Amino acid sequence: MSVTETHPSTQPSGRFWTASYPEGMASEITPLGHPSIGALVESSCAQFADRPAFTSMGKTLTFRDFDAASRALAAYFQSLGLERGDRVALMMPNVMQYPVAVAAVLRAGLVVVNVNPLYTPRELEHQLKDAGAKAIVILENFAATLQQCIANTPVKHVLLASMGEMLGFPKGLIVNYVVRKVKKLVPAFELPGHIAFKQVMAEGARGTVKPTAIVPSDTAFLQYTGGTTGVSKGATLTHSNLLSNMEQIKLWIEPTFRIKKRPDQLTFVCALPLYHIFALTVNGLAGIALGGHNVLIANPRDIPAFVKELAKIRTHIFPGLNTLFNALMNNPDFAKLDFSELVLTLGGGMAVQQATAEKWLKITGCPVVEGYGLSETSPVATVNRVDVHDFTGSIGLPVPNTEIAIRDDDGRDMPLGERGEICIRGPQVMAGYWNRPDETAKVMYEDGFFKSGDIGVMDEQGYVRIVDRKKDMILVSGFNVYPNEVEQVVNLHPGVLECAAVGVPDARSGEAVKLYVVKKDPALDEAQVRAFCEANLTGYKRPKIVEFRTELPKTPVGKILRKDLRG
Repeated sequence: MSVTETHPSTQPSGRFWTASYPEGMASEITPLGHPSIGALVESSCAQFADRPAFTSMGKTLTFRDFDAASRALAAYFQSLGLERGDRVALMMPNVMQYPVAVAAVLRAGLVVVNVNPLYTPRELEHQLKDAGAKAIVILENFAATLQQCIANTPVKHVLLASMGEMLGFPKGLIVNYVVRKVKKLVPAFELPGHIAFKQVMAEGARGTVKPTAIVPSDTAFLQYTGGTTGVSKGATLTHSNLLSNMEQIKLWIEPTFRIKKRPDQLTFVCALPLYHIFALTVNGLAGIALGGHNVLIANPRDIPAFVKELAKIRTHIFPGLNTLFNALMNNPDFAKLDFSELVLTLGGGMAVQQATAEKWLKITGCPVVEGYGLSETSPVATVNRVDVHDFTGSIGLPVPNTEIAIRDDDGRDMPLGERGEICIRGPQVMAGYWNRPDETAKVMYEDGFFKSGDIGVMDEQGYVRIVDRKKDMILVSGFNVYPNEVEQVVNLHPGVLECAAVGVPDARSGEAVKLYVVKKDPALDEAQVRAFCEANLTGYKRPKIVEFRTELPKTPVGKILRKDLRG
């Protein structure tokens, strides 16, 4: 596999930024205490058995319950004949079955494939085929999507979950009745041979989990992210990648407790979706490692209901996005909540705006600590200090065991203060893209640095600031949208001659997709374009603005100039 060559460094030698760390913070993580995430789960469940682990819709699982549930599901997976390294897709929002399924897949020696539950059949089919998923755990609300594409995938086993089944009696029955009959959130579907999650758990509880010799370099997750070609590809994240990032997070948040007393147990708000790498690591996995209590929010868009949930708990750690913080602060009841025990607010996924950070600090008394990372880095690569209240506008310092290089297009390290691509090296950097050595070669230097695609500068203290984006990616509420994918879909419409997608500023989501279309059919209108996008692209990828043009700006060889359309 060819990799990009590097040139001699012009940056200060060594990890000079560690001098900017809080006093007493280690610059190196300790050796990993477990060979696998499954082993970590077992250890935490034993150590914290009587503590609450996850709460969903008022129902709480202790670590002991979590251990039993994930053990039963792991035994069931193995009873299906699934073997070490086989891929299992999970397609659910933040319901109780999600963390149970993640732990079970890993305890069984299998690989988790996280799937956005709002995907269209086209998007779902690609991911299941590309990952080679043999089984899927899916919430019944999305079963109709799977029905439309399952015949074209390698999936042989469908485990069907419902919103209420882990909530106990009678709440579970009531929730399922409301979801199915009142809100009508479960479209009709036919999936012959599927098995209900409740039945799976009963069968699995009668079995045992056969030990699987997982080593740190084994794959734990395939975390799908967009591609320059418009095809989503899986970042191969190993057990070691995720375990390292958990240790880095644990070290980094420690100075928080010099400011506010460490509670007996940390309570995390888990409003960001667990299928997204940010919540998966910072909430789910780090929460388990720390013996924390994650309060799952299945629908964070219902802000009034979300605020009511927050009123029931004492929140200590609150990971979120700029858009989520804004939505909460625009609710009049949010400011009435008790924030006296909130020790850490983490902002990621997209840039945190200064106005948002200042308003959050005023209301909660807790600053927003902005960090940065990608699916390919498990995700945390840089974070601001947790013991500083001032808004920096930067993405912070490299976390322990992590190096940041700012490089030009020829791979040369740039002097401090000069622009270049942010490149990352550390134990949390992925093993590569799943079955895509060609794509891996495009983003990895021979010295192990990963090219982020973001343009930044580093100052003399080691703080990194993003100033531009190298690739044409559009960042919508923390989700990557690749113009090529949008364009490839829209170009399939028979009435479209050609099109181009670009990102434009948006007050709510940071950026939004704007689509320029040249018609082949003069009768083509905006409604037809939008309907086609709705059928083939999940919500955040759909254009917010559609503009028709008679022609698009191009290079002499005919390549569309997106930068001219962005203006």
